[in-house]
Amino acid sequence: MPNRKIIAVVGATGAQGGGLARAILHDIGSEFQVRALTRDIKSGSAIDLAEMGAEVVEADLDDPVSVRKAFSGAYGAYCMTNFWEHFSPDKELSQAANMAAAAKAANLQHVVWSTLEDTRRWVPLEDDRMPTLMDKYKVPHFDAKGEANILFIEQGIPTSFLLTSFYWDNLIYFGMGPKRGTDGVLEITLPMGDRKLPGIASEDIGKCAYGVFREGTSNIGKMIGIAGGHLTGAEMAEALTQALGEPVRYNDVPPEVYRSFGFPGADDLGNMFQFKRDFNELFVSARDIERSRKLNPELQSFQQWLAHNKDRIPLE
Repeated sequence: MPNRKIIAVVGATGAQGGGLARAILHDIGSEFQVRALTRDIKSGSAIDLAEMGAEVVEADLDDPVSVRKAFSGAYGAYCMTNFWEHFSPDKELSQAANMAAAAKAANLQHVVWSTLEDTRRWVPLEDDRMPTLMDKYKVPHFDAKGEANILFIEQGIPTSFLLTSFYWDNLIYFGMGPKRGTDGVLEITLPMGDRKLPGIASEDIGKCAYGVFREGTSNIGKMIGIAGGHLTGAEMAEALTQALGEPVRYNDVPPEVYRSFGFPGADDLGNMFQFKRDFNELFVSARDIERSRKLNPELQSFQQWLAHNKDRIPLE
């Protein structure tokens, strides 16, 4: 299709951006075409995207000149940051500023910014219900993204704000999968009590983002929360039991215990789960499953995701 609208996709070789890039590339006759941004155009993932028909360009979010060049001539952009790559909220804010400036310079017509709540709106720094981290955050990987929203708003960039959810893929890649207790029984550990945890397949985040672009400018200025399911820890354990063919129990621990586990980011994640638990109604209601399915008719439930991915979950 001639004169297709270019979407510059940040993180195109990763989970979110990759899901968006593939959704566009697999949609024969799409009005959009993919410009995949990557720091390494020779990586296997970049080569795969190029072979599928994407324009692959080299760009580094820490290099504003490269981002501006990558956004030039595009219709829109999918913008995101990856806190877990560097554990630095300041870097996230700097990268978001670089993307916002590039979007402004390129006069983009539609930006989708992958964001999260700034938890300090509900739990101020002086609130001792959870510890303050890095001197100025409660949940650093949430707060920096939420704080960065204003960078797009202040410059008048036509932006849709995509509120994401817990990746079910964390059970594979992030060490959150079932582990055997002292009695040999598998268990998942979450400090969520009996509250619901909105979750989603990482691939579906990109597909929902594609839906936002397809729906067009009516979504500009809106906060759009997405999820494939809202499950309690017990419900997740039951789904895992059915999928894995052996018992999995839910091990509910207090947030302070979770924060003490000692792995990189444990304090951040402990605070995150506590926020989701303590402000559960607010957090869950912001992530509408039916709205997500309208954006992405292929939206997976947790059970459907498990059917395709159960063999990839490491069992310890």
